[in-house]
Amino acid sequence: MKKFTMIDENFVCGYCGKFVKKLGYTARDHCPYCLYSKHVDINPGDRLNPCKGLLKPIGIEKFKGSFKILYRCDKCHEEHKNIIANDDNMDLIIELSKVK
Repeated sequence: MKKFTMIDENFVCGYCGKFVKKLGYTARDHCPYCLYSKHVDINPGDRLNPCKGLLKPIGIEKFKGSFKILYRCDKCHEEHKNIIANDDNMDLIIELSKVK
């Protein structure tokens, strides 16, 4: 079974309400303004998770030559990781890197 479905689309952030344009080079999976995401996938891009809770950014983790944002779902409390995007709010990424 395929584990990644490429879906790069515009959306309105469920946390800050800003309009977010698709990323263009890979799948957009979180808001670049507030870094929140939505718990919609079981496997990336499948949109099969019934939770639909907000994924709150809680930290940063080094990943290869980049970083991943660590998330905890406000509804079901599952934790997830998403790689940062080129247009993410770096001030918030820096703040998250200070979280222990």
